[in-house]
Amino acid sequence: MSYESRLRPQNGGTVPLGPYRSSFGSQPWFGEDKDLLDLGATCVGDSALIAGLLEGSPLGRPASRPHLAIKTMELQRMAIAGTAVTESGRDFIRDVIQADLSARRYATVVTRFPPEPNGYLHIGHAKSISLNFGVAEEFGGRCHLRFDDTNPTKEEQEYIDAIERDVRWLGFDWGKHLYYASDYFEQLYAWAEYLILHGKAYVDDQSQEEMRATRGTLTEPGQNSPFRDRSTAENIDLFRRMRAGEFPNGTRVLRAKIDMTSGNINLRDPVLYRILHASHPRTGSNWCIYPSYDFAHGQSDAIESVTHSICTLEFEDHRPLYDWFLDNLPVPSRPKQYEFARLNLSYTVLSKRVLTELVRQHYVSGWDDPRMPTLAGLRRRGVPPAAIRDFVKRVGVAKANSVVDVAMLDFSIREVLNQSASRRMAVLRPLKVVIENYPEQATEELEALNNPEDVNAGVRRIRFSRELYIERDDFMEDPPKKFYRLSPGREVRLRYAYFITCRQAVKNSAGELVELRCTFDPATRGGNTPPDGRKVQATLHWVSAADAITAEVRLYNQLFNRPDPDTRDFSRDLNPASLEVLTNCRLERALASVELGESIQFERQGYFCRDIDSTAERPVFNRTVGLRDTWAKVRTADDRKP
Repeated sequence: MSYESRLRPQNGGTVPLGPYRSSFGSQPWFGEDKDLLDLGATCVGDSALIAGLLEGSPLGRPASRPHLAIKTMELQRMAIAGTAVTESGRDFIRDVIQADLSARRYATVVTRFPPEPNGYLHIGHAKSISLNFGVAEEFGGRCHLRFDDTNPTKEEQEYIDAIERDVRWLGFDWGKHLYYASDYFEQLYAWAEYLILHGKAYVDDQSQEEMRATRGTLTEPGQNSPFRDRSTAENIDLFRRMRAGEFPNGTRVLRAKIDMTSGNINLRDPVLYRILHASHPRTGSNWCIYPSYDFAHGQSDAIESVTHSICTLEFEDHRPLYDWFLDNLPVPSRPKQYEFARLNLSYTVLSKRVLTELVRQHYVSGWDDPRMPTLAGLRRRGVPPAAIRDFVKRVGVAKANSVVDVAMLDFSIREVLNQSASRRMAVLRPLKVVIENYPEQATEELEALNNPEDVNAGVRRIRFSRELYIERDDFMEDPPKKFYRLSPGREVRLRYAYFITCRQAVKNSAGELVELRCTFDPATRGGNTPPDGRKVQATLHWVSAADAITAEVRLYNQLFNRPDPDTRDFSRDLNPASLEVLTNCRLERALASVELGESIQFERQGYFCRDIDSTAERPVFNRTVGLRDTWAKVRTADDRKP
């Protein structure tokens, strides 16, 4: 079957690929004017189809259709991401679990999500959360939420609370299975002594620098510590004194005795315990030695009877160590570790170190700044949890790392909000319009749809009057070709209202445009075509000057201006235009009663939500994601022409 026939259903129509239209004109091969970015996002999961589109379609012949070449690279990136998904809801992790259940290796599937409480969760964590909780639910099992609280110097209750809130917000619940690695400190300590007593662990007095120098490299073996052959009695004595608090920070560590010549550096006598005189959020000052993540991780899984320990790909080289501990300790169960590719997003940094620095150095207002990729930031920006789940599902689960275009996330956000968000009119950069032939004191109410995608959403009443506001960008005094909005002598439709014609552009003494004088046609009430059948080429949104509320609107853009920001010197790649604050916006009266966090589509603008900074006197709205602007695309395309 050709790629063209696969895009057309049997009834001869076209496959609906999204609600947004392109500015490039109709493509006969495609059957209907649709945006190619929608095509790419819709076809994720069918990389063969995308390849056909790129090679056998007009996209593969950009010289003959230069306007189509603009989107080709974005579509190619989506094709790469699309290789992760081969079948709806199927991936190698699910195949492994299904095989285990079929072979009756486990009676119940148990997974876990084990965050460190030293920061806020980001969208990369959302992939792991959705996978771990998702497969547990699909296979009738359970997923534990376990905090890896093994480093008290970086952990705070604020982060614990935020993580719980974010996991619930995503739509998942751990029920009674909330755990902490600190719950197992006593058992982990006992197992550390077990390794010492069996000659498989020792106390090392080397400094951090000395240990690093003798660890070796990827091409050179490590060197044994001079303390490696201490007696069992001396090691037990020193380790117990470490626990008792006799030694200062950094003077001694407990190391596993494995193989300093191993090709896997993680097996070169890794550190199990270090001395750290610091108060723990849950255990207080009971401990002054703390286990490493590698030592706590697998044993915590075993204590909780986890069956499938699902990690991101950077832990693949740690799996032999994970298994070594389980093989050499009397653990109550035997979990298995599996790795999947982590989520990497263009124009986005997910490094916890960088995110922490962004907050500490005040490049952003906090962990919930809407420009941050944290779940708290996305929630404040107005991104619905269903959109994140949809995005993660589209990305899929793969074994190879790749970078996903951020446009894919925007697509998922639009797909969800297009169905659920109520429509309202908001003028962000207001230009006053006076309808000269409309009675001065008169007003009337017009009927407007709340959501054309939802027949049950009903209608609302909006007020029309002599004085209105339209967008300043919707008027040009000397318009170029392809600009169809308002200009002197031109007629346009006001959404749900009337046809109006611009008669005069009024300027102040400085030559600045301050007002438009227009006339309306009473026969076009509701925006309907008049009896003489004439048509207009543009429909504008508007608000009544007498009825509008004044609001602040924050327009958020990408925090970084490069698709691959440099994490070593991230400040160089920060986008100076990542936030634009508009303080004199005029909004439809109904927006005064919008609930905090409720998503609204500002018609022709994008999706917005009310921010926590709002007051009763002055609401504040954040832009979640914009709509596509046809005229902006035309200008961009024209700018590229020689």
